[in-house]
Formats: sequence, C-alpha cells, structure tokens
Amino acid sequence: MTEQSRVTVNDPRGPVNSGAGPQYVLYGVGADWPIRRGAGSLRISHEDRLRLADRFVPPENYRVAADLLEEPGSTVLLRARPGSGRRAAAIMLLHGLGEEDCAEGKARFEDLPPTGGEAETVPLAPGRGDRFLLDLSGITDEEEHTKAQRLLAVHRSRVQEAGAHLVVALPSGMEHAHAPDLEPHTVRLGRPRGIAVVTRYLRMDRIAFRPAELESADLRRLCERSPMRELARFAGLVRTARDSGRFGTDFAGWLDQSMHAVTDRVGEAGRQVIAVRTAHERALLLATAMFEEVHADTVYKAWHGLMRTVRHEEEGTTELARTDFGERLTTLGIERDPDGRLRFGQLAYAEAVRTYFWANFPGMRDDLRNWIGRAAGLDGLTADERMNVVVRFGERSLAVGRPDHLFDLVVRWADGAAGSSCEPRALTALRLGIGHEKFGGWFRRRIYDCVRSGSLSNGLIRVLSTACLESLGPTHPHQAMVRLRYLALRREEAAHEARKALLDLVERDRRLYRPLLEDLRNRAHRDPREAESPLRLLTELLGSERTPDPPPWPVLFQGWDAVFSQPPTELWDPLVRGWLDAVAGDSTRGMALGVMVRAAHGRSVALHRLYVIASDWVRYARHPSRAAVAAHFWQHIDHAQYARTNRPGAGPRTTEET
Repeated sequence: MTEQSRVTVNDPRGPVNSGAGPQYVLYGVGADWPIRRGAGSLRISHEDRLRLADRFVPPENYRVAADLLEEPGSTVLLRARPGSGRRAAAIMLLHGLGEEDCAEGKARFEDLPPTGGEAETVPLAPGRGDRFLLDLSGITDEEEHTKAQRLLAVHRSRVQEAGAHLVVALPSGMEHAHAPDLEPHTVRLGRPRGIAVVTRYLRMDRIAFRPAELESADLRRLCERSPMRELARFAGLVRTARDSGRFGTDFAGWLDQSMHAVTDRVGEAGRQVIAVRTAHERALLLATAMFEEVHADTVYKAWHGLMRTVRHEEEGTTELARTDFGERLTTLGIERDPDGRLRFGQLAYAEAVRTYFWANFPGMRDDLRNWIGRAAGLDGLTADERMNVVVRFGERSLAVGRPDHLFDLVVRWADGAAGSSCEPRALTALRLGIGHEKFGGWFRRRIYDCVRSGSLSNGLIRVLSTACLESLGPTHPHQAMVRLRYLALRREEAAHEARKALLDLVERDRRLYRPLLEDLRNRAHRDPREAESPLRLLTELLGSERTPDPPPWPVLFQGWDAVFSQPPTELWDPLVRGWLDAVAGDSTRGMALGVMVRAAHGRSVALHRLYVIASDWVRYARHPSRAAVAAHFWQHIDHAQYARTNRPGAGPRTTEET
C-alpha cells in the first residue's frame, strides 16, 4: 500500500482548512495528509492550528488586522478575493492571540454556524478571551446575506460585552450590502505570494530543492493564478511523488509529474474515456480508479459488480474466448505491481478519472452510489482500503453537490451493521460530511432531523453518537450536545452509548454542564409521564464524579430538586452515596449535604429516603469519617423536617447555613 493510503486511515481527522474528511488538504494544512481537491474542513483543533501556523504565509494587510484584533471585545472582518486564503488568515489571526488558554481549555476557539436558522441554535455566550470564527465566505445570495448580517450584529455585541474576539470572513461580491458601521473594522487582505506558499510547504515536507528549480514560467503562472488550496495540493503532490518512489529520485521529476497532475490530468482522463467506447472498458477504468492500490482479484469483482449495477448485459461468450483481464489492463494503461495491486502509471491519474466520470455521467450517480454501497464491503479489502473507497466516493459526491448520496450510504451501512461495534464505513462517511466547508451545515441539519425522527437502528445511533462526540463536538459543541441529548433519551438499546457520549462531551467542555442540566430538568417537569429517561440521565449528570470543580451549587440544587420531586427510585442510592463518599474524601464539598437536603425540603418521603440511604452507607463501611459525614447529613435532615413542621412557608435555600 502506498504512503498515501497508510496516512489516510491512520489519522482519520480532517485537517484545518482541508476538504471534507481525511484526504483533503488545503492552504495551511500539515504535511501528514495526502492532498485532495475540495472545500475546506471546519475543524480548527489546537493541533490543526499549529500545523497551519507552520505553513502560513501572511497576506498583505495581515498585520493591520492583527492590531485591530488585539483589543478585548474586538471584531475584525476580512475581505479578500476568492482563493486568497481568507479562512486560513482568520484562523491564524485568532491563533496569534496566544494559545495557552485555548490549549488548556480555559478559552473557547470555536467555528460559528454562518446562519442561525436551526431550531436548536443556542445563543452565543462568550467568556473573556474566547475566540470565534464566523465564515460567511460561502454566502452567495442577498437573502442569506441579510440573515447573516443580523446574526453578525448579535454576535458582535455579545463578543464586545464579554471581552472576547471575533473574526469574520466576508463573502465576495457582496460589498454593496456591507453595513457602513462595520467599515472601520474591515480589512482588505491581499493575496499571499504563491511561490512563497509553495516554497514553505516544500520546506516543511523536507523536500530538498534549489530556488532556481522553482523559476519555470509554468510554475510561476500556476502560483500567480491558482487558489491557495490548489497550491497546497500541488506541493502535496510533489511530496507524494517523492514518497512513492515511482517517479525518479530528483526534484525535477517530481515537479514535472505534479505540474501535469494539476494542469492536465482531468483532460487526459477525459480523452481516454472518449477513446474507450465499450462499457466494459469504461467500467474497468472507473473501477480501478475507485479501487486503486487494491489487489487485482478484488478490483475484478468490483468491476463486475459495477457492470451488474448499471444493468449491462454479460458478454455472450465464455471467459476463455474473451480478451483476458491482463490484456484489458494493459490496453487501458493500468499497471499490476509484483504484489498484484493495480494502479495507474501517472501521478493523480485515478483521481482525474473519478473526477471526469462524476462530472460527465450525471445519470449514473445513483447507480454509482448503489455500487459503492455494496463494493465497499467486498471480501478481500483491508480496513484501510475500505476507508479509501468511502473517501473517494464521498469527495466526488460532495464535489458535484450530492451530500444526500453520502448520507444515504451512512444510513445503509449503519443499519446493516452486525454486533455492537460502530460501523467504520458509515462513521468515515459521516465525518467526511460533517467536516466539509460547504456541506457541513447540510449534514448537521440532516443529523438533527434524523435524531428527532421515528425509530432508528442501533447501528445508526452508534454512528451518530460517535460522530457527534468526535467530529461535531470540537467545532460545534452546543449542537453536538443537542443531538446527543435526543439520542440519549431514545428507547433503543444503543441509547446508552449515546448517553455515555453525551456525558463525555460535557466532561470535556464544562460550559455545556449547566445548559444540559437545565434542559433535562425542564423536560422532567414538562411531562411526568415521559420523565423517566431525562431523570435517569439527569441523575447521572448530578453524580459527584460528573460535577465540575468547584461545584455549581445553585445549578445542582435545581437538578436535585427535579430528581427528588419524583418518587424514590433505585437511581437515588448511587447518587446520594456518591456525594457522601465525595464529602468524606474532600471536606470542601461538604456544602453538598445541605444543598441536597434543601432540594428535598417539603417532601417527607424524600427526606426519609435520604436518611435511610445515609444509614446504609455508614453500616456498609464503618469509619469515623463516614460517621461524622452521616451525622452532619442527618442534622440537615432533622432541621428540614423541623422547619417543615414549624415553618410551613419556609422555602429552600442554596447556600450553606452557618
């Protein structure tokens, strides 16, 4: 398997500013991913920002924007021509404010949705030092732009009040609709020097070359005219050519192959497809392009599967009388290496073939979806090879505007999953969609609709839960929380995995603790007949091991009040015992005793149950510290019962009595 294939699977996260999923790399992406065309990923993790910083070439007026952003509460708007790296510049401006707080989780670094139309949108609640990116560069119509302007005004006000920082990448062609009051905060960025971008990428990839080797007229034209993502792709192809060992050992040969790959490969592929007239040969060409670097026997099966899917009749003669497989491969310029794996002789030719077929055979796209739905599960494929096929299909579907095809396969693969593991093909495809710069919002909305719909298979619940935690959580934590909450409250068996994912998400981002607790509390009060699931989840959330440090006592009081308002259940015992253990081990948490009792105030059955739980807790392990904690707890209970008898109008408080 090539270095490209190995990297693809071993690090499935989409890099900064890359296209959807693991095989796209755009301007500012690290050297550890293969290069693909496509729109950038939404992910802006700490590691991604560090990789981007290593390869970033500041554009003209970047320093002006950085100076404007330094002031707490500032908003900076970036205007630039398409392809000049607006998004990368926006990320680097926020990164330049310092990484310590973000790396330690003290400050947010978040990519905001460009519109606020989703029903579950959570109002922005920034803290001092938080950094936000609002990428509006994909907006193309007046109505959407107007909505985005209103959203921007709200975000800007809250950022200013909190002392946070906001960078906005503005859309092109909308200058006439730009609010005049934003002009002082708007910076027009120039285009980075293309040759400097390529040079920086090559050097970070440790590719040895002489500056004179970058002075050809063709390369200069490429650097002057191409978008930053294409220059990053070009530099990555040079690295791929070097690492493959198939295109010589000198920089000039790698550069020549890469130049042809970015300037004429799709044209070459198109000319070959036009010259190849039989359906069998065209199908073999496409099957090899989709399954490049896979063993010939498996490609053979995929080829025949494609023929059946497009309903092409079998050849009338026996196979012995037909052109043999090897001759067909040779005729099409397909190589078979000593290990029996198939590949094209030219760099990036398989990608060009895929691009040509999806662009020029639109009537086949449904069939291609169905074919890949089956072929990605062929026996003989390794796990890495399956994921490569999924990504290749996904990048083409997204490139031609068919995110529904990719989601269809997510559901199909997840529904057919056996056992309790998360279906890797479905998860890879969904990550691909969530991370896509253009269609990421489509996938977030589709997931939202899905989790609120009727019954779901356990396999799909597992895939959605994992994707929300791992892919959506880092960039859109509130939206991930909402979707996981819907999944966690479902009745299917796999809902317990969604509950675990939700609790893990909240543990990673403590800002989500209060909104989730309040939501569950409201749901439990809203409909007592449907209160069991939210109460169960609420009880887990209220456990001592799940509570932030220092504990938010008023919030805990609200949660305990909701739990104790229902008849005692088996859930009470581990909740109360957990807090008694916590107080016994850490006296600073002693306030929990009084707050918990006040949450049960006015409910004699609940107070009696608390007393019994504490008594059992002491008997389970007799220890002086336990006895002291239990005695203190009983005092609070006695006081609450006395107050109820003698002061019926007294209400609970959320501060410790002295």
